[in-house]
Formats: sequence, structure tokens, C-alpha cells
Amino acid sequence: MKVVLTLVSFASLVTPFPWVANQPGLKNHHLLARQQSGGGQPGGPETCPFNTNHEGAAPITDTFPYNGAKGGVPGKGVGGYQVPAPGDDAHQFIAPTDEDIRGPCPGLNAAANHGFLSRDGITNYTEVVDAVQNVYNMGYDLANFLAVFSIYIADGDWTTTKLSIGCDATTRTSVSPTLTGSEPGLDGHNKFEADTSLTRDDYFLGDGDNFDFNGTLFGMMANTTNGVFDLDGLALFRFQRYQQSRRDNPQLFFGPLGLFTHGAASFVYELFPSGTEGYAPNLNNTATFFGAEQSPDGTWVHIPERIPDNWTSRATPYTLLDVATQIFEMYSMYPVGIGGSVNGTFVGIDFPPYVQGGNLTAAKPSDLACLLYQFVAGPIPSSLNGFVEPSVQALQAALTAIGGEAFTNLGCPIPVTK
Repeated sequence: MKVVLTLVSFASLVTPFPWVANQPGLKNHHLLARQQSGGGQPGGPETCPFNTNHEGAAPITDTFPYNGAKGGVPGKGVGGYQVPAPGDDAHQFIAPTDEDIRGPCPGLNAAANHGFLSRDGITNYTEVVDAVQNVYNMGYDLANFLAVFSIYIADGDWTTTKLSIGCDATTRTSVSPTLTGSEPGLDGHNKFEADTSLTRDDYFLGDGDNFDFNGTLFGMMANTTNGVFDLDGLALFRFQRYQQSRRDNPQLFFGPLGLFTHGAASFVYELFPSGTEGYAPNLNNTATFFGAEQSPDGTWVHIPERIPDNWTSRATPYTLLDVATQIFEMYSMYPVGIGGSVNGTFVGIDFPPYVQGGNLTAAKPSDLACLLYQFVAGPIPSSLNGFVEPSVQALQAALTAIGGEAFTNLGCPIPVTK
């Protein structure tokens, strides 16, 4: 009986955001599908690299403590140190082999190439929370948000807390592939990965390849920002990418979570710049993190992502409210419709009280922080309690860490189950 009920519970999570089904014009549409590659398609299990020598992330030590984040707990929250530290051979750059998984997130790819995540690309909740704090001085609430959403809500396994940072490695991440179905990793579409990416094709336009670096898009970003990659430049490029996708992609979906692509764009000027360069984003620094190298003919090609030489981390933690503030500012410069293309027509959606008729109605950054928190808190069915209790307990603890008193002060509801 437990197995049957657990299957039913997991089935309720197949569509991460079931409220979409209630939107006018979107019922039974492609937007409701789990758009992901299978079999031998791009990102599918048959094409996914497999390194039989899985080793966990290289641990931090007393000699090289970085932010002190270890075991999924908060670090010191004090940055400004060099990464990797001089003499820390365990975290030196090693290019991935053709047996190692890499995906659509440059920051995680770089962390794996330096051993702050497992170098084969199969990571877990604790590694992610620790790595983004130790490398980028990401705030504990934001570190938890990224880990919880990517592993528990979108693309990983509830029980093992394992995640592929790229393609479908279900046989290595799932507690039971028969029970959970496919776990497509960060390549899975319309979950962690979304349309209008800075340097990746839309899933439909790329014939299922939404994870490989697109040098043309990187070149467009560099030109639009004049190589500065600041808020003004990234806001304009985000708008250009949205317009491009809405024009060219008949399967476009830009839902409320698509707003987090604005937040991810802020990482370029908030997390990637180095203290040795006055924390000013520039072309060389950004290209290094994105794994972009310019050819003599001016085109951009991909090389393994890495942390720039003599790079020092952000001095103060970058929190979830900081990200929400950047999303709010970036979106306010160039408002766009929130919804999807249906039979050639763009259909706006509702997600009250934050989105109405495809328009963002959030009045302040804290509203956006509440919206993001609702995405990780809302889809957790209480029916899972008692059937996959360890993962539910872990998720509750993570949500408390993300929200807690900080979100109470923002006026956010703090649901853990529904």
C-alpha cells in the first residue's frame, strides 16, 4: 500500500506547477508537458556521460577553510578571499573529461571543474549548499533556495538528494528509477532551465539541446553590454533575448519562474566579478566563468568553465532578497509578458497576487522574494509524510532555513506542506 500511495504522491509532482493547468487556453497544451529529452536525444540517458569513478567534492579544510560552509550548514558569510586559495591543490582547475557531466549553469560547471562539486557532475544537496557559499559567498538562504528547487522540486531525487548538473543520469541519482521515473537533471526543460537563457538555446529551437554553450548568444551579450556586463547592459540583453524567443519560438513558455532568469543574469555582475578588479564585471572575467574563448575571426567558442586566476569572492553574502531586488530592478526597466505561446498567440497567465493577466503586479522586491519562496514551499504535498519521511523532513528543514524569521518579517506566508 505504501508503494502505491507513494507512486500517487510522486505523480502529483510530475507537473511542478499544476496551477498552470487552470490557465485559460493552456489546458492540454505543450506547456503542461515535461519537456525533456529521452533515449538517445540531447540530454537523454543514452547520451549522458558516465564516469564510473565517482568521487565526492573535495572537502574544505582547516588550512583552506573558505567560507566555512560544511555539511549543508551556514558558512561565516564573510568573503573577499582568493578562490582557489594558493596551495590548495584539491581545488585547482581540472578540465572535465568526456565521461563527466556538465550542464546549462556556468557557475556550477566552474565549481565542478574546481572540485567544489563532484567532478563527474553527480552532486547532492549538501555539496551544492556548501559550494555556492564557499566559492561565491552566496547567502545561506539563496544557497538553500537553489539547492531545494533544483533537487527537490525540479530535477533531482527526493530521497538520495542527488542531482545531475546536466543530463539525465537517473540510474545514478534515483533511489528507484521505477518509482521516480526519469530525473533529467538541470537540462530538464521548464524547470531549472528555461527559455530565453543568456547563452543557451530554447529547448524547441535547439532541437532539445538547451544546455550547450551558444557562442553567438555570448557574442550578442558581450556586444549589447559593451563588455561591461552591468545591470543596465544585462537588463537590455535579457529583454532582447525575450523578444528573440517570443518572435522565433512557437513553443515559448516564460512563466513566473522565468523571472528567476533575471536573477541568474544578476550573478554575472554580483557574483562573478573579482575583488582584485574592484568587483567590476568585465569581458575577460565573464568569459572565463562562461567558458567562452574568442577565435581570430571574432566568433566565440566553448572551453571548460573555470574560476579566473587571482580571483577573490564577493565580500558580503548575496541573499535571496538581494536577488529579488535585482529581478525587480531589471524587470522594471523592460517589462515583458509572463505566459506562453499558444497556436501563434501569446497567452498571459495569472499567479495571484504576484502576476495578473501576464503582468507582474508585485509592488516591491520583497514580494518577488515571497513569490520565489512560494515556488519551493507550495508544491510539497502533505501526503508524502510517512511514505518518504526522510526527504520530507530534510525539505522541511531546508525550507525553514530559507524562510524562517526573515520571511516572516517580509510578511510572506510560510507553508511547508499543503
